[in-house]
Amino acid sequence: MGIIVPAVIPTSRKDLEEKLSQLSGVCEEVQIDIVDGVFAGPPSWPYSTDPNEPEQMLSDGELLPYAGEFTFEIDLMSADPEGAAGAWIGLGASRLTVHSESTRYIPRFLSSTHSTYGHDAEFTPGLLALGISIGIETDLALIEPHLKKIDYVQFMGIRKIGHMGEPFDTRVLAKIALFRKRYPTIEIQVDGGVTLENAPKLLDAGVKRLVVGSALWKAPDLGSRYQEFNELTERHGLYE
Repeated sequence: MGIIVPAVIPTSRKDLEEKLSQLSGVCEEVQIDIVDGVFAGPPSWPYSTDPNEPEQMLSDGELLPYAGEFTFEIDLMSADPEGAAGAWIGLGASRLTVHSESTRYIPRFLSSTHSTYGHDAEFTPGLLALGISIGIETDLALIEPHLKKIDYVQFMGIRKIGHMGEPFDTRVLAKIALFRKRYPTIEIQVDGGVTLENAPKLLDAGVKRLVVGSALWKAPDLGSRYQEFNELTERHGLYE
């Protein structure tokens, strides 16, 4: 069965808290999109207000809002993922996605993150999953050297990343099919443009996690729409 993960692009810390309050009691996992305004734009919180706020929260001993209720995935759309990742992990992220196109230093980022926070760190074994995201127009060859260092691959279902409401790009279906043929055991998730209409095709293609943004937030009733997505996973989310 597939998993539906609501996506949040916060404009401020207050906005994040308000959106999480709307998801309270609806789901258990949330993806927070962090957009730096350099690699992708427009900037989201904290880059839209104070880029140092996560480090300050960490220094103050805080966690992400609703940390006891949700598990968090950070989708790090940053030109400096290595410099930004530590604060989000410290604030409670249990999944961290880095974009393959964001920096030339992906191997160093993956190695340093594993050694400090991940599988190689004896004090946090298994508590952090690392994923790599690939854009709709990026060749699979860019991520293939890194697959032994990651836990999942996120395929972007849209061409322009960084904000919600972009149309779904059907080219991602062929890309997923090719990847799954080559690497049948690696977990796949899709982010961007996911709707009730295209979710069955994605689940039938072997996608395990669907990250859903505007299709939830623009629904008349967020909770009911989330349940509709969950019902789809029950019918279409079985795969080899």
